[in-house]
Amino acid sequence: MSTGSFGEMGNLLKQAQEMTRQLDRAREELRTTIVTGTSGSGQVSVDATGEGLIVKVSIRPELVTAGAAPRIEELVLAAAREAITKAHALREERLSRVTGGLNLPGLF
Repeated sequence: MSTGSFGEMGNLLKQAQEMTRQLDRAREELRTTIVTGTSGSGQVSVDATGEGLIVKVSIRPELVTAGAAPRIEELVLAAAREAITKAHALREERLSRVTGGLNLPGLF
């Protein structure tokens, strides 16, 4: 192995360490960033972290009436799906920013 190879290995190691730091920062951003899904013209909203963890469900009081449970359930499900979709998109965007578009399974 030539001296140049050790230099290249050192450079690769530095790049890998920098990518690890960037991934750690991106993971922290995902833990603290909130995305919101809404349905029913804003009657129901669901907040989720960038990791996809649902943290809050809001239902406008005027929606809650006798017999409204099926409609509320439908709206909550739609808002939750939208929030999770946004969380996945955010995660993909952050991952792509770190990896330069390379698909590296298992990073998130």
